[in-house]
Amino acid sequence: MDSFQETAVADETLDPPDWAGMGTLSHRILDDAIAYLKEVRERPVWREMPDEVRAFFDAPIPRSPAPVSAVYDDVARNVMAYPMGNIHPRFWAWYMGSSNFTGALGDFLAAIQGSNLGGGNHAAGLMDSQVVNWLKEMVGFPASASGTLVSGGSMANIIGLTVARNVKAGVDVRERGVGAMPKPLRYYASDQVHSCHRKGMEALGLGNRALRRIPTDAGLRVDIAALKAAIAEDREAGFKPACVIGTAGTVNTGAIDDLQALAEVAAGEELWFHVDGCIGALIAVAPENRSLVAGIEQADSIALDPHKLLHAPFEAGCALVRDASQHRNTFAVTPEYLESAPRGLASGEWLFDYGLQTSRGFRALKIWMALKQHGVEKFGRLIDQNIAQARYLTRLIEAEPALELMAPTTVNIVSFRHRLDAASQESLKAFNTEIMLRLQEEGIAALSDTTVHGRHCLRVAIANHRTRRDDLDLLVREMLRVGREIEATMSQA
Repeated sequence: MDSFQETAVADETLDPPDWAGMGTLSHRILDDAIAYLKEVRERPVWREMPDEVRAFFDAPIPRSPAPVSAVYDDVARNVMAYPMGNIHPRFWAWYMGSSNFTGALGDFLAAIQGSNLGGGNHAAGLMDSQVVNWLKEMVGFPASASGTLVSGGSMANIIGLTVARNVKAGVDVRERGVGAMPKPLRYYASDQVHSCHRKGMEALGLGNRALRRIPTDAGLRVDIAALKAAIAEDREAGFKPACVIGTAGTVNTGAIDDLQALAEVAAGEELWFHVDGCIGALIAVAPENRSLVAGIEQADSIALDPHKLLHAPFEAGCALVRDASQHRNTFAVTPEYLESAPRGLASGEWLFDYGLQTSRGFRALKIWMALKQHGVEKFGRLIDQNIAQARYLTRLIEAEPALELMAPTTVNIVSFRHRLDAASQESLKAFNTEIMLRLQEEGIAALSDTTVHGRHCLRVAIANHRTRRDDLDLLVREMLRVGREIEATMSQA
């Protein structure tokens, strides 16, 4: 008999050794989370991290275990206390959305279940498809259309632009590549188009020059006559016009292109019509303002963001494509290890056939739970509320001689600046930038800045279900106060 005897070693796991203790800590975390949101208005919008907090993130990799309660204490002290601030009612920088508690619970439950939404026969896959179907209905797309949940607007736009490329390439571009196309493709968008479209052109191998930026009118909407002229010019030069990109809410000012006119141009010229609706597509559910995005339902593809106007916790984007077969044919690959089965786990739809990710998170649950709790009509009213707040702020600016509106307010983005007598454009930019930074550093409000018609300005994007009109009153008062303080310092220099 062999004298060797294997020594028994207990198998390791990541499950807690003390489930009761983990339960106690989890209840504490939940209580802290409720207080965190309940008291958000009482905290600064943003604050700078002190040196000792920054130093915490330089610590080396942990090699031995630590009590999970101590791990949570580190998170509470060094992470939760220094957020970006976008859940705060006076966060209006960029265009974020402000999350919601039910959606956060959905994210937690999705992580607990741990499903991979690459597809398959399980409940999370059906919910993913259900949420996509709901989003199709919100923007007026047919039930036969397809869609996929993605990380956000940039990826949703790239999905749409990729389908457009493959449909219009004139060759099997998946097999032969863009170099085999008989004519170089051209895409068209306004000069206000989001920068993700440039990234898309580059990633698709078409190059930045394949995206023609068309001039805009006084309202910063794409000039239809200039678009038609550019298409004719490119055809004459030997290019193949392929896709018109309409913007339903530009990032600078919230301008919405004439989507119905763009749909007519695309149909007449036999071009793909894609709508970047990451800011404004879901205005389609807002009873008072849905007419602003009339024509979006005629698009061949739409990009939208549930983490903006549906306030889902990050990340949650969606790409919708009218022709489901064109969508699937752009991405589907079926290797032998991912073949469908007549029954069992592999008998469900493979959702990764509609995008670039094989591993996909369970993004649908946080959207589904909040929609079930509140109903889509409430989200429509919240969109109308934010647009009304932007118009209110616009009136405050127009009534204040020290402030200047820089672009028309179309939806919930207001572009403006503080005046400075006899100042150059360079001095105005420095002055307004300092106002913006002091408002951030004092924890009062988070604004961003941009350039409109070649002039620097500040930008308030009210995609926030916690904002109230008195927050906007406070913003104007504090801007004027900070402006006076800076001017006083300048006069003493």
